[in-house]
Amino acid sequence: MSRVTRTLLLGVRLFDPASAAGAVEIEGERISWVGDAAAARERLPGSAVLELPGAVVTPAFVDAHVHATAAGLLADGLDLTGCGSARALLDAVAARVAARPGALVWGHGWQDQTWPDELPPRSELDRAADGAPVYLSRIDVHSALVSSALLDRAPGVTDAAGWSRTALTGDAHHRARRAALAAVDSTTRDAAQAAFLADAAARGVAVVHECAGPDISSVADLAALRARPGPEVVGYWGEAVRTAEEAGELVAATGARGLAGDLFVDGSLGSHTAALREPYSDAAGCTGNRYLDAAEIGAHVAACTVAGTQAGFHVIGDAAADALLAGLDAAAAATSPAAVRAAGHRVEHLEMVDPAQARRLAELGVVASVQPLFDAYWGGPEGMYAMRLGRARAQGMNPFADLAQAGVVLALGSDAPVTPVDPWAAVRAAVEHRTPASGLTPAQALAAHTVGGYRAAGDRSPLAGRLRPGAPASYAIWDGTGTLDGSAANPRCLRTVHRGTVLHDALSSRPTVH
Repeated sequence: MSRVTRTLLLGVRLFDPASAAGAVEIEGERISWVGDAAAARERLPGSAVLELPGAVVTPAFVDAHVHATAAGLLADGLDLTGCGSARALLDAVAARVAARPGALVWGHGWQDQTWPDELPPRSELDRAADGAPVYLSRIDVHSALVSSALLDRAPGVTDAAGWSRTALTGDAHHRARRAALAAVDSTTRDAAQAAFLADAAARGVAVVHECAGPDISSVADLAALRARPGPEVVGYWGEAVRTAEEAGELVAATGARGLAGDLFVDGSLGSHTAALREPYSDAAGCTGNRYLDAAEIGAHVAACTVAGTQAGFHVIGDAAADALLAGLDAAAAATSPAAVRAAGHRVEHLEMVDPAQARRLAELGVVASVQPLFDAYWGGPEGMYAMRLGRARAQGMNPFADLAQAGVVLALGSDAPVTPVDPWAAVRAAVEHRTPASGLTPAQALAAHTVGGYRAAGDRSPLAGRLRPGAPASYAIWDGTGTLDGSAANPRCLRTVHRGTVLHDALSSRPTVH
């Protein structure tokens, strides 16, 4: 990485979030001037000038929900996103084991809802594994297929809730995942984190919010990630507390921005673990998992409010949303609505929420960290949501327009490795929502993936995530094609800069000093 001093970008279009012709001057860590090309000529003396005709400059993106190590492990892991059957999955495992006998097989991405065969029993996975430890997470990472060799490293797993002879869910899955992560050595972990951050920077992302926690990663994993060069890492730790003293101690012990992120109220729709008011359409009698009730949510929010730190929760199903709102109201009664509002608590995913709940979230200052690619992947009349919920309920999923209209601040992210870090694809998915009238405008979507990310992390500066004089020099330069012009292609990121430091550079031209 290199330092920029005084640089003038000429011939560019600015998206902030509107589009206009212009020029940008950067001095050190700040944007020092923004104007039109004619006025820029007066600022040439002493500037390093980059002529970039047709290029687009945006604020650098913020991905408000990632799991960096898990996503980075896929660079050398077993990608099962295109796996079309149980048989194909077993063949892929066997091939990987043959190439690396005895080594941990870390795989991710299988989706069984359209497979022609059933999930394989563990006995079949063990035959393919040939004694190797195997961890294969479903696309939503709320269930996994694991080998017996891995289970031998997970004490108490057979007695835990969610135990099964096929896919594990709930606490059984969390125990198996901890065992799998423990089998990843520090060299492999470091390489995975470095690969993830480099890829994020190459996609115009300057800040990521790492959603860590005891059921997801480890304190050591989070510390290593936060110390790594590249995009800024805002770390969250998803563990419930009951008192302000506990909250303060846990924040100090983990170095986290807050006790938020993936603190699970429920699970996921794909794994039948999201908490629903009414049963799943394709699983009679099943209403999912409930990990925290309203009283526990309220205690956590109140404790964090008093401690002056952010609380937050993973919420997907409508029953989980009910518990969240009840818990927030209890915390507001125990402290005050103004205190809760000032704390800027957050909620992740929030896929099934009604307009009245959205208005209450806005009143309490809660930021919603949402993932538009969920709708692109699983929305629509024939998608996974419709299979799990029926078409009527599925149409209400991910109501971004309702949330925005209610005044809820939105922050866009990927939940990588669930969906890839791909900010332009996320912006497009937010705009082109599969349910009519549920999407955002292009300006709203871009703002949610830039300004919203800073707001989600507690930065309420009017300049955060903006291309304005005095703002931090955090921006991305793009080749100018496929942004919001209806093209299906994403633009190519030419440079990513955060607070004056170049994180990614693919520019062929170099500045001319005047």
